[in-house]
Amino acid sequence: MNKKGIKALFAGLLLLSGLVLAVTHFGELEHFLTLLSHINPVWIVLALCFQLATYVALALVWRQALRYSGIRYPMRMLVPLAIAKLFADQALPSGGLSGIAFIVNAFKQREVSGQVSMGVMLITILSFYGAYALVAAASILVLWMHHDIHQWIIIISVIFFLFALAVPSGVLFLKNWGSKELPGWLVRMPIVSGILKVYAEAPEKILHDPRLLLSATTFQSAIFLLDTATLWAMLHALGQDVSLLFAFPCFIIASIVAMLSLIPLGMGSFEATCVGMLVMQGTGVETALAATLLLRGFTLWLPMMPGLWLTRRAFAS
Repeated sequence: MNKKGIKALFAGLLLLSGLVLAVTHFGELEHFLTLLSHINPVWIVLALCFQLATYVALALVWRQALRYSGIRYPMRMLVPLAIAKLFADQALPSGGLSGIAFIVNAFKQREVSGQVSMGVMLITILSFYGAYALVAAASILVLWMHHDIHQWIIIISVIFFLFALAVPSGVLFLKNWGSKELPGWLVRMPIVSGILKVYAEAPEKILHDPRLLLSATTFQSAIFLLDTATLWAMLHALGQDVSLLFAFPCFIIASIVAMLSLIPLGMGSFEATCVGMLVMQGTGVETALAATLLLRGFTLWLPMMPGLWLTRRAFAS
């Protein structure tokens, strides 16, 4: 990790530490600990099932894209790769692009051609941003219809939609025009020339099948909904009888802020936003913090070690 990444991670850790300190100082620490000690284990098991399903959903995106190219790959081999991919996206936040090298390298090592691997990558990126834009728009609609929507949420959402449009547009630009429209000095850079080379390998026809893109976008949307369901389960485990629509905008807006912050692991930015959103909708501060930390335990820390191990294994020669 470079110095800029270390500084960003340190800033996130400070933000997270400050959040926990503020809650435990101004709230009742005894109440906070009591909440954690009375967790309903049934909801914890349900949350675990939701998280396992997220990896299956991403694996299904890849299986659909591979089948389009005439390759049948077993789910038992795709699910571990999905765990590593989701870990890579969180550890190196780049709007879902940090897993590009991982996908290509992992499939190439499994005797999948570079052309097919890049086709899978393109479908993954386009469906990810398509799904992200859909759930973001839906979360704004839910806030507008059922809850308060603040100006800062509108500003963050506008920035996100611009980002969500720019990334896939940039990907398609590199695919369709490549170096012809780029300055010569930029094309000669090793990193840029390498990206252009691998994008050029991606098959054009895979982008012209609306059914494949729709199917992949559906599975990507399911990942966001399953993560939302995990937060919903955490709130129920803490005794909060809330609907899924209550948790939905809290998770999505927090995810957007974490992505735009570019802090590794979304450390601090996700937690602060999620807690703030829950509190704005009437949840107690201690309950909001407990639910958010439990959510992060399932979505980030629990798969950390297997994700790290699987990523290292995928890149091993």
